[in-house]
Amino acid sequence: MAEEKAPQMNATLGLTGLTSNAMALIAPGAFLWLTFAIQANTAVAGQPSTAPAMWWGIVLALLLCLATAVAYAEISKLYPGTGSSYYYAEQALLSKEKAFKYARLAKFIVGWGSHLYYWVYPGVMVATTGIFVGYVVGFLYPSFMSGGNPGPVFMALVAIVFSFFVAWIAQKGVGASTAVNLGINVVQISALILFSFLALAYRANHPAGTTGPTAFQYDVQTLQTYNYQFKIDPKDGSTVRDAAGNPVPLLDVSGKPVPYVITYPESDSSGNILTHTSAKSVVAPHKFSWVFIQCTVAILILVGFESVTTMGGEARNPTKHIPIAVIASLLIQGVLCYLIEYFAANYFLNSGYSMQSATGSSAPIGDMMIIVGDALLGQGHGKYFMEAEAVTVFLALIGTTLACMNTGARVTYAMGKDDEAPEHFGILHAKSLSPRAAIWTLAVISAVIGVIAVSLVFGDAAAATVTDATIAALPHGIFSSFGYPSHATLAALPNSLLTVTLTSNFGTFILYALSCFLCIVAYHKRDDYNVVLHLLIPGFGLVANLACMAFYLIGPFFNLGTKMEPLLALGISAVWGIYGGIYFLRSSKSKGKDVLLTSR
Repeated sequence: MAEEKAPQMNATLGLTGLTSNAMALIAPGAFLWLTFAIQANTAVAGQPSTAPAMWWGIVLALLLCLATAVAYAEISKLYPGTGSSYYYAEQALLSKEKAFKYARLAKFIVGWGSHLYYWVYPGVMVATTGIFVGYVVGFLYPSFMSGGNPGPVFMALVAIVFSFFVAWIAQKGVGASTAVNLGINVVQISALILFSFLALAYRANHPAGTTGPTAFQYDVQTLQTYNYQFKIDPKDGSTVRDAAGNPVPLLDVSGKPVPYVITYPESDSSGNILTHTSAKSVVAPHKFSWVFIQCTVAILILVGFESVTTMGGEARNPTKHIPIAVIASLLIQGVLCYLIEYFAANYFLNSGYSMQSATGSSAPIGDMMIIVGDALLGQGHGKYFMEAEAVTVFLALIGTTLACMNTGARVTYAMGKDDEAPEHFGILHAKSLSPRAAIWTLAVISAVIGVIAVSLVFGDAAAATVTDATIAALPHGIFSSFGYPSHATLAALPNSLLTVTLTSNFGTFILYALSCFLCIVAYHKRDDYNVVLHLLIPGFGLVANLACMAFYLIGPFFNLGTKMEPLLALGISAVWGIYGGIYFLRSSKSKGKDVLLTSR
């Protein structure tokens, strides 16, 4: 009887399919909506916000990623296969006469370190999906949920359901995932370009001093626009509201509402940015330290270009198409989408919706869409524009979560196949040819991380706009108000979403730094060595990634940006690293494997 062969991956993906999978992970339709609030909240209480440098933070992150992308593209030409940097580490060192003995140790370090990114990142995505759905549900049913401050229990349930829904798609195989991602890319990019155009048009048509029917002041609590000034309580500076919760207008001497006048103030009394007074301000770095702080968050929106290197076993022409897909996906999404969209969103800010308004909202871009929609379609109708855009954001969330689950599962599969992780991870499903064990394990991990991430999503700096009065005004119920501590407690606790995001990003910096180093090692003393492609560019990527990692400690020590979250992220990363070392040594002993190889 013939020996039955284990299932193997099929080479079905061409250049379009590979690029689509990478672009789905770098999803501007999702991240512009979801990370704007995180980036707006990167500050310590009593210190000026670092948000003015948001655009330059993305530029620095983009330069870092481009250098890393070149390293991935070059090394993928040498070693096409499943596993990405995990596989590259082994092959690069095995090719060296003296360093080959470190091959097994190097690939484990790279594989284990990459899991800090690949296993935490999907959790960030399912958490942000919970926040996003909470915002939309609160907008549609304000008596059930506050869109500005969704209930932690509700967001957690959405995160759990979404995690297993995406895993269900992923376990069907890469063919189904690619078809989904291709359609989503077209929809989300088109939708976000439309928003960017409308945001720029709103700013252009509303210079300082503008008043009238479209000179809107936005209220984060009711998620509506008003073209009159709000009445302010002189005792505490809060907005006076009627019985329905709507802002009461300030009346003039004749008893008529005072029209709202749009202005562009630069900052408040604490030095926190309110608006950009000019286009030049948007693209200015402001402070170098702020750029680094913003970069440590902005890296989240650009990662994913390397995901196609895990699909070498499913690519028809990996040595040719994977390098192109790596670079093309980053340039299309990073340059053509993010730089334009973030410029538009920052330039849009005005006195009616400032950066401080964004810090108190669960979805600032959704708020902006309502405002520009009201200006375009008539007051009260902007919700339709926001809802239509929200559909594309949800699709983008499916695409990006699907792509990162596929990527993470394939790295885990590669480690399982090499017997460096539990062996059941290295088995493909006979029908779908997908690593189902790794996918469903990642779904459980993502659900748990997602629940943790939404538990204190308004902690630390975000608590500044979540007062005790705001909490008391939330619709009562286990899905809407349960889980909100007092304002003082929120302010004293770390922001859970930012903490998890920074943990994932730290894993990204580790992986990208190691990958740049591997490119230098792989091409050392080869006949096709190029000093620019194989030393200077990956060398810059290595230094930039290490600098961003160092800023997790330098920032809090010098009181630059937020403190609790990066230190917690460092602590989590340290625990993961220590546990990995213990696991590796014990596993090597139990399996009789040498830590250092004695032969190639």
